[in-house]
Amino acid sequence: MEFIKEEREDTSDPEEYKTKEAEPQTAKKRKTSPVWEYFDQISFNKVKCMLCSKVLGYNNNTSSMIRHYRALHENKEGSGCGHSQAARKQELDEALVTMIVKDTQPFSIVEDVGFRDFVQKLDPSYVLPTRRAVKAMVEAKYAESKEKAKAEVKKVSAVSLTSDMWTSINTDACLAVACHYVDSNTCLNSVLLGVLTFPQAHTAEDLAQVKASLMEEWGITHSVTCLVTDGAADMIACGRELRLRHTVCIAHTLNLIVKKALEQTSALADILAKARKLVGFFRSSTTAKEKLAQLQQQMGRPTLKLVQEAETRWNSTFEMLRRLVELREPVGAALASLATEIPPLSSDEFSSVSACLALLSGFNDATVELSEEKRVSGSKVLPLLKMLDENLQEEMTDVASPVARQMGEHLKRQLREKLNTLQSMSIMSLSTMLDPRFKAMGFLSPTKASEAIKRLTSECAAIVPTPSASRGAGLVTPGNKLWRHLDDRVMESRRRHSVTADAAVEVQRYLAEPNIGRSEDPLQYWERQKLIYPHLYRLAVKYLCTPASSVPCERVFSKAGEVVSKKRTRLSPKTLEKLMFLNKNV
Repeated sequence: MEFIKEEREDTSDPEEYKTKEAEPQTAKKRKTSPVWEYFDQISFNKVKCMLCSKVLGYNNNTSSMIRHYRALHENKEGSGCGHSQAARKQELDEALVTMIVKDTQPFSIVEDVGFRDFVQKLDPSYVLPTRRAVKAMVEAKYAESKEKAKAEVKKVSAVSLTSDMWTSINTDACLAVACHYVDSNTCLNSVLLGVLTFPQAHTAEDLAQVKASLMEEWGITHSVTCLVTDGAADMIACGRELRLRHTVCIAHTLNLIVKKALEQTSALADILAKARKLVGFFRSSTTAKEKLAQLQQQMGRPTLKLVQEAETRWNSTFEMLRRLVELREPVGAALASLATEIPPLSSDEFSSVSACLALLSGFNDATVELSEEKRVSGSKVLPLLKMLDENLQEEMTDVASPVARQMGEHLKRQLREKLNTLQSMSIMSLSTMLDPRFKAMGFLSPTKASEAIKRLTSECAAIVPTPSASRGAGLVTPGNKLWRHLDDRVMESRRRHSVTADAAVEVQRYLAEPNIGRSEDPLQYWERQKLIYPHLYRLAVKYLCTPASSVPCERVFSKAGEVVSKKRTRLSPKTLEKLMFLNKNV
């Protein structure tokens, strides 16, 4: 082996902060010689070979280490065994990078004493790369993965985008954009296009400019079917600025429906205030928390904690109330044994809460189901809201609590208003009609279903090939220009009639087929039927890739919160984007 002088890494990497323990002064001797890649200093005058575990004397120079390496290990690296070792090292390096990306570990993990000892026990012959080397490998993997993803996305004819904003612990604003599409095998896929820092003002124009640049980079400017975001005014205006179909995340829509219904139910406000105070007491008092756990054990129950409400998410209110009802007896017993002025909920209040939970459970289930990312979800929006409406009416027939009945009326009114609006949106109505599980059955209004069928037929006719002009050639009298304009109009009329008739036949044949089971995959159906309904297949690929919510981007930021931790507050935006891209896409 020829030793080439290399510079040791600087531990003050501006890309990533590392809390460094005090090191012995002897470690300062490790400056230039690459032989230190194969040795660890175990004491002031001893070093240990990481390839064979032999301990050598150390006297402030590397001569004995170099002689040892050349005598016992250099020839092996040059042989076939060396080639095998090189392949093994590459394999382990790739596994290390994957672990760092998937588990959101800092690059500096390769310098942690415990981790190095652990790796040494597993494979003494493996030499961990330096932190800078790991970072370089991550960047190379990012470049390779991004090019592959770009090539894949450019092949598809239609994509949908989800987008969301996030503020890190450094108060840096970040914009995430994810792309969803149906691939050549008729499978649903998604790819994170980017997590970009956003130092500009959050205006619609700035958001649109960044997204437009990202779409151009990925080559999807003309293939975006829909943009799904939350209901923020700047996000909605951004969709208009980009001239894209826009739909509001259904999870945010349901959140708005329920929160408005809760706010409008004045009798429920006092109950919720008491519940929040009660939960806050048990979560802030160690004595109360331990007493509650002790009583649950004495009652033979599993030990559970009360759930604290998050103001921005209605389902956290649902979980808080549900847990409170579940722990009604131990909570009451704990309050009775503690010296506190916190009042428990009365029997009537618990009855009202239980009745309200029965009405809200469907909304909670719908929020969870419509937040799926791996399966078709956009076409479920109208059918699920229809089922919510029907279930709400059914549940309210048996509701005795005046509080729950009042809340149910507010829920029903809010739900009907949103459902009527969504049924008129082409992206929602067409995706529902093209889902063989639902078709026209997914609509609450028969009138809206009929309008959707007409819209589907029109879209289908727009992509049916126009008949050849030769079919109308007999209408033209050779050499006679007197009737030319009339003949042209007749030919065009016949073409339009033929195209519309062909589209109508294809749509009616599809609608006449029995619906498939709700648990079946609609994309598998279209893969089987793409030769029978070729034009509807193209529309299904176009519209069924639209997700019901922007939750995919919110999940990206949940993971980003793990990456940008207190120990990594100096992680650069570019490195963050690469890590999040690999974490999401690889």
